[in-house]
Amino acid sequence: MTKVSNENVGKGASSNGSSLFAGFAIVICVVIGILIWKFVMGHPSNFVNGDPNGHPLPGNYLGMVFKGGYIVPVLMGLFLMTVVFSIERFFVISKAAGKGNVEAFVKNVQGLINQGKIEEAIAECDTQKGSVANVVRAGLTKYQEVKKEGFDSEKATETIQKEIEEATSLEMPMLEKNLTIIATLVSIGTLMGLLGTVSGMIKAFSGLAAAGAPDQAALATGISEALINTATGIGTSTLAIISYNIFTSKIDKLTYSIDEAGFAITQTYRRFKARNNA
Repeated sequence: MTKVSNENVGKGASSNGSSLFAGFAIVICVVIGILIWKFVMGHPSNFVNGDPNGHPLPGNYLGMVFKGGYIVPVLMGLFLMTVVFSIERFFVISKAAGKGNVEAFVKNVQGLINQGKIEEAIAECDTQKGSVANVVRAGLTKYQEVKKEGFDSEKATETIQKEIEEATSLEMPMLEKNLTIIATLVSIGTLMGLLGTVSGMIKAFSGLAAAGAPDQAALATGISEALINTATGIGTSTLAIISYNIFTSKIDKLTYSIDEAGFAITQTYRRFKARNNA
């Protein structure tokens, strides 16, 4: 009971740490986006006569992006968030998989379980480490307990499966924690890009109307500046959705590995009871 309590405390502390990291990362990314927009893209050397309020130098993309307006630093912050949380999830999920190849680990453990070598399978879990190994180890430990108690096949299977589900419920939420943020960035990136584009188009046409005589060059410049927001937003959403799909696929793979090992454990117990009842 003490061991379980300690594990729960550890998971709670890790969850709080992850929440603090997420909040801190969001603020830092937005601040960095603003600083880059203001002092790098808005540097006077990027503009005609050194005036950030004027036109960008021909072919100067930093100046062009700066003229995209106040939505640009927000979009840059969103893009940085996507990168940061993608890297963070990569390391967390890689750690959850353990030290070795997950498929090889599961296959090896299944072989040991089918041979009735439970202690060796537990030792393999201790060597592999990670979320998958922790869940499989919990199932193997429960297997030994029900074997000593002499449960019938149905009760043993239910008990072992329940233990595996409880262990999984402790491990899996941490893997999925910040995926919600990445999924949200998929939509926010596109919407903020469109907002910046609409805002830029309104400014472009308002400036054109105020000038009186049509100025095609000014209109083209204004539209290109507005479309920068769309390009940045689409780029952010594209990266976010690719990252989200990759990580959900990896998590599904880990879950499937747990199911495979759990099935092998329950089937081994069924064979054990069948031999004893024969």
